[in-house]
Amino acid sequence: MSDNASTLESHTPGLPTRLAEMAADRITGLGELSMNVVVEFGNIGLFSYRTMRWLVTRFARRETIVPAFYQIGVLSLPVVALTGTFIGMVLAVQSYAQFHMLGLETRLGAVINMSLVRELGPVLAATMLAGRVGSSIAAELGTMRVTEQIDALSSMGADPIHYLVVPRFLGCLIMIPTLTLMADFMGVVGGAFYSIYFLGIDAHHYMENSQQYVGMFDLFNGVFKSLFFGAAIALISCHRGFHCDPGAEGVGRAATSAFVYSFVVILILDLLLGISLEGLYASLWPEGRQML
Repeated sequence: MSDNASTLESHTPGLPTRLAEMAADRITGLGELSMNVVVEFGNIGLFSYRTMRWLVTRFARRETIVPAFYQIGVLSLPVVALTGTFIGMVLAVQSYAQFHMLGLETRLGAVINMSLVRELGPVLAATMLAGRVGSSIAAELGTMRVTEQIDALSSMGADPIHYLVVPRFLGCLIMIPTLTLMADFMGVVGGAFYSIYFLGIDAHHYMENSQQYVGMFDLFNGVFKSLFFGAAIALISCHRGFHCDPGAEGVGRAATSAFVYSFVVILILDLLLGISLEGLYASLWPEGRQML
């Protein structure tokens, strides 16, 4: 083995040096990546602290809040309602065959409605908000950063965080529960409509099982999680817009990264909050549910 190694080294005399350089480059790249991640988390933490400080010390003006609420909430209602309706129908289509084999067609409403109000409603509403509003916020603030409008606000004595970020943060935080409830309602209506009129499930038993197995805690579960989703979308999107790279390409990257980061954080928060709320539910109602 040593003879083979010495022979290989004699044919490629610079091989050990190149291998050492490649290993050093990879370690350096990993270190830079780790440092960038830590710095990015620190920047987002400071950005969030400044936003919360303005939120507590001085409320945003009505002239800035009303347009943000309209842009975030009212204009998002159609796409959220349409998405919720078709998701309810898709759940009915995909679940009916299995429930029909077990003779439990009338329990289909409980499964559809519980899936909507606990998971799909808040996650889909947050995803639509991140795609429609989060990207728009990042692009708008990024354009303002590139064209030095944010610097102009600072030079005139106005704090950009208070003037630009706080209204958008309040809009996402307050309006996303409404959007979640709209997604839940339209999903329930869509699932019931398809199950009753297309699949022929008895309407009385469908509604009775839905009321029996879906309670207020399930609705609270989804609305409570949506508050965290909305806060995350607003902070990430505004942060990406404020720290946009120069040029049109930088604005495009800011809009794309705002949606991607928001979506990843939504999934992580959904998991963590789901585990916490399930633990709370188990402690409050140890007997749990009996679906079948």
